[in-house]
Amino acid sequence: MDESDPFALRTSPTARRPLLGLTVLVVEDSRFACETMRLMCLRSGARIRRADCLRSARRHLKVYRPSVVIVDMGLPDGRGEDLIRDLNTATPRVSALLGISGDDGAEERAAVAGADGFLSKPLQSLAAFQEAVLAILPETQRPQGLRSVADDQIIPDPATYRDDMSHVADLLDGETDGPMLDYVAQFLGGVARSAHDTSLAEAATRLKKQRATGAGASDIVRDLSQMVRDRIKQKVAI
Repeated sequence: MDESDPFALRTSPTARRPLLGLTVLVVEDSRFACETMRLMCLRSGARIRRADCLRSARRHLKVYRPSVVIVDMGLPDGRGEDLIRDLNTATPRVSALLGISGDDGAEERAAVAGADGFLSKPLQSLAAFQEAVLAILPETQRPQGLRSVADDQIIPDPATYRDDMSHVADLLDGETDGPMLDYVAQFLGGVARSAHDTSLAEAATRLKKQRATGAGASDIVRDLSQMVRDRIKQKVAI
């Protein structure tokens, strides 16, 4: 069969599409990060399903059994390692289980919970994504023979960044208790770093540090809220 034929039906991985035949469940609350992985899966031949929280992921897993699960370590309703731990001990086990985060210490937490591998944010290299997944897949699910590595940089639609900013704005418009602010700092820091939005990432870090001291953070929250709204108004966010 001609591998260059885009209409050829294949279920086995090929050199050009090394994840063909696989279904990837991405448990990720950021639309920007998830769009990056969607494009990477598309380029790699894999199908993708998305869950934006632990509850949604568990509901999904009752119906479907993906080949690969990628779990963000900080989710709105809990820690990613809780899901990783459950999936690691489930029977049958998924073929590949990865954690993903840009936070310090997250890789170790994922490994302790039972993850096979880890992806660091910001994630933009197609080759790094493919290699991370292929390295932990069973031999029978990998492409045979030599394959060229296209180290393309994947840049998602900037509109998805604005979607994430709108999500944060909605959270900050509500009742901003301690746990909610902790989540906002973690979420916003990860998204901003992925988008190379340095000033916003630094503001999220300041909020995280202020929360850690137990001191009030109203001034930081006000400034952060304004920065988020400024980015929503921009036609091109990044």
